Formats: sequence, structure tokens, C-alpha cells
Amino acid sequence: MAASSKRKTTPAKRKPVRTSGNPAKRPIVEAPPITARDWIGAARLRTLPLAVAPVVIGTGAAQLVDPELHWVIALACLAVAVLLQIGVNFTNDYSDGIRGTDAHRVGPARLTASGRVKPKTVLMIGLAFFALAALAGLAIVIRTGQWWMLAVGAACIVAAWFYTGGKRPYGYFGLGEVFVFVFFGLVPVLGTTWVQAFQLPQEAWLGAIAAGLFGCAVLLANNLRDIDQDREVGKRTLTVMIGRRATQALYTAFIIVPFLIAALIALLYPIAWLALMALLAGIPAIIIVWSYRQSRELVVALGLTSLTALAYAGALYWAFVG
Repeated sequence: MAASSKRKTTPAKRKPVRTSGNPAKRPIVEAPPITARDWIGAARLRTLPLAVAPVVIGTGAAQLVDPELHWVIALACLAVAVLLQIGVNFTNDYSDGIRGTDAHRVGPARLTASGRVKPKTVLMIGLAFFALAALAGLAIVIRTGQWWMLAVGAACIVAAWFYTGGKRPYGYFGLGEVFVFVFFGLVPVLGTTWVQAFQLPQEAWLGAIAAGLFGCAVLLANNLRDIDQDREVGKRTLTVMIGRRATQALYTAFIIVPFLIAALIALLYPIAWLALMALLAGIPAIIIVWSYRQSRELVVALGLTSLTALAYAGALYWAFVG
């Protein structure tokens, strides 16, 4: 019998990519090609309302002092906040990825941990966003003449980097919520108010506290989602330190207290009662945090918390300028 002239062909093998983490435990996986959706996921758009909300509150508080809307400065403040937030998200992806703490995460795409993007590339993108934020901040300083605020901007970038970067990142030692409260609550609200009005009315302080608490709530939801993985890799977030139930209770407090602040503000600015409408997103988020069965459900709670913060900020702005 004549041998067949047809040759068997074998499919081209895709280059295996190792996931980050302990080399002894890293399986060989077939990584799909990187897509635009992966890059957008790494930017973690769910967190961006948290960057917008403090600027909205701070601008409203500034208009209590100076009714004129300084829209150029306000937009520059918004650029600083959003660019810095995206920079944080990319540098966190890099830092957690090279440490192996993102090897089995759920939620947004992890570029570094997946092995599909070089860690240095992710780092450079994060630093590029930091640089853009710094340029927007420099423009604000030049326009307002508040040169001392360069130190504030530098402190923001340093805090953003050392959240998960460096040899002893504070996010790994239960201090993440403290820095989020300061640098994603107090600093952006008060800074936005100051560069537009050069005063800090009490309304700005109350709004800054509320914004900071919402930021802490988002971080708690994020860390509650990752509590098992963080314990396994030795990442001691506040959630790991106090446990699930205490985290759920603290998250609830961080959501409710801003609405008590809104009730206080409403004594002088009745429209602030409309902030209660934001509970339409906040209450489902609380329910999910207390009743979730799978970690992926907390991704929804995280997004709802961010939207709660933004709706709350919009109501306060209306109350201040209405």
C-alpha cells in the first residue's frame, strides 16, 4: 500500500506565559493577546467617580465665597485628580504584580500579573499619568501664584506611589484608609476650594470629610474582595487585620456618615437633602457587602460606592450654588 503523500500538520504553538508569584507555584498558561479593553480595565474606570467627586464639592464650596465659577482652574483640578487616580491604578498594577499579590485576583484586568505586558511598560504608563497630573498642577500654581502648593502636589504623588510601591508600602500595613482619607478626600476638596477662593469655609471641610469617607469605603470593598488572597500572600490590609464582619460594619459607617453630614449641611442649605437620593446606589452597595457569596459581587459594590460619591457630590454642589 502506497504511503500517503499528505503530511500531517500541527497547529502553531503559542508562546507560554508564566503568571507572577512564587516561581515554584506559577503554572504555564496560554495568555490571550492584550486588547484595548484590557488597558481600559487596568485604568479601573469604576474608581474615577471618586476622583471627580472631591473637585465637584470643592468647586461648590469655593462658589460660596466667590460666586464666579473659575472654570479653567476647576477643569485643571479635575485633570489633576483624574490623572493621578489613573496613575495610582497603573502603578498599583505594577507593584502588586511584581510582588505576586495579583496572581489570582478578580475584577479589573491585571496587566503585570497576567504576564502579557512587561512590568516596566505598566510602570512607565503609570509614571506618565503622574507626570501629566504634575503638569496640570503646575499650571494651577502658575495661574494662582500659590507656589507652596507644589509641595502638596509632590506629597500626593509620593503617597500615590508608596501605597503599594517601594520596599515597605503602607497599603500592606493597614494604613491605606488613612492615606486615602487624606489624599483622596481632604486634599482634593480643600485644595480645589483654596485655588479658586483662597479661603476654606466650613462647608469645604465637611464636604472633604464626606469625600474621604467614600474613598475609604471603596478601598474597604476592594480589600474585602481580596481578603483571602491578601492573607495568603502576607498583605496586611486593614480588612485582613480586623476581619470580614468588622470590615462590613466599618464600610457601612463610611457610607452612612456622609449622609449625616449632608443632613447637617441641609440646615443651612435645604437642597442638600437631595443628597439622600444617592442612597439609591449606596443602599444596594451595603446590601451586597453584607450578603455577597462570591468575591466578584463586590466589584459591583465598588462601582455603586463610587457612583454614590459622585451623586452625593452633585447634590452638595447644587446646594451650595443654588
